[in-house]
Amino acid sequence: MTRTLAVLLSLLAALIVMAFSNGVQGAAVSTDQKDVKATEPQEHASRVFVSGSDASSFFKRRSQRSIKSQYELNVEQRQRLAADEQRREYREEQRNEYENYVEEVRDEQEERTREKTEQWREFHYDGLYRWYQYTRHHV
Repeated sequence: MTRTLAVLLSLLAALIVMAFSNGVQGAAVSTDQKDVKATEPQEHASRVFVSGSDASSFFKRRSQRSIKSQYELNVEQRQRLAADEQRREYREEQRNEYENYVEEVRDEQEERTREKTEQWREFHYDGLYRWYQYTRHHV
């Protein structure tokens, strides 16, 4: 009990010291003069807004009705073809991995079946009959 009380008191003392110290401001924004000057509305406005002529030329260049240049169309077509090729290669790789997995599972199943069959034949062989392989009828 005394240990718990001692730990709690030390944590409380550390919290009080940190709360009243000048070096710690937590998530508060500092109030230096150079920061206040940087946050003036005029500077923000000049960074966010562009002039009317620039905005108008931007929207004229890129309106819904404007057609793309042949170069842009070619680039987009190349990107589409590259994406299709990557998708095709990925699907082929996944299909090959799945086919290999299925083949391994099938081989393991056949091996287990063969071993079980051999064990059954050895267990049930009483010495009177020839082995199964030799009694098969050849067509």
